Amino acid sequence: MRAAARALLWPAVAAALAFALLVGLGVWQLRRLDEKEALIARIEQRASEAAQAIPPQDEWPALRPENYDFKRVRATGRFVAGRDALIFAPPPEGASREPGYLALTPFALAQGGVVLVDRGFLPGSQAADASLRAAPSGELAFEALMRAPQGRNFFTPADEPKKGVFYTRDPAAIAAALGQTAAAPFTLSLLAPLAGDGLRPIPQGAPSIVNNHLSYAITWFGLALSLLVIFALYAGGALGRSK
Repeated sequence: MRAAARALLWPAVAAALAFALLVGLGVWQLRRLDEKEALIARIEQRASEAAQAIPPQDEWPALRPENYDFKRVRATGRFVAGRDALIFAPPPEGASREPGYLALTPFALAQGGVVLVDRGFLPGSQAADASLRAAPSGELAFEALMRAPQGRNFFTPADEPKKGVFYTRDPAAIAAALGQTAAAPFTLSLLAPLAGDGLRPIPQGAPSIVNNHLSYAITWFGLALSLLVIFALYAGGALGRSK
């Protein structure tokens, strides 16, 4: 009996370490859940507030993304004709099942400077349709959400600036490829289609942020509990055989 108990020592240590790791991961996901819920609440509040004027051009270098992302603003100016870029994207809810692109067009602000405007989603099969990609002409005024640049990771494909195709929302890189100077370090996402704009807008009015942290936490805690049950059965069997 004592030999069997000694034989269980290292398996018990390994199980305890694995249990502690799994519980730690579950606790970490709960902390991430609190952070994500606070972020979602902040974003929804910003998107629902009354639109404000876009910060003037001389303030752009000092802007911090966490302070303006999803902020609702008013813009007045004109689209730069014949210039746009596409950002590869999954289809927004209700648009289509086909992946496609976000169409970004430079917009010369009446107050000075240029900002890239996300005018909506185009399924991949329609991305070459010039009539859909053509921006409305004349002076326009609209409300939109300020969006911060997107980061890249190891799996992000390389951009194709010569083709006008990009894989992240990177205002600096896209503006440079379009030959636009004095471009804003943020983009704007339309809240509603513009007159004469054939693109289907992305439903940005109620921002959708993925929040799976609770399910992840339940998974980790469930694995920890399963580990305890499996070890208990294993230990009970081992001790039973030693009698």
